Amino acid sequence: MNTNFISKFLKDDSGATAIEYGLIAALVSVAAIGALTAMGGSLNEMFTAVSAALDGAIAPAP
Repeated sequence: MNTNFISKFLKDDSGATAIEYGLIAALVSVAAIGALTAMGGSLNEMFTAVSAALDGAIAPAP
């Protein structure tokens, strides 16, 4: 009975799928963080330019 349980345990690979999905999710997360970090500077510059343009648009005329 004990050897039957061990042989079933060794043949069971259902946990491998969960591990693979976890590794894929981790890889996607690392790629997303890298892409957002690389775009961070340009996005900051763009929002600063838009903010300045909006501030100039609502400023009272002299």
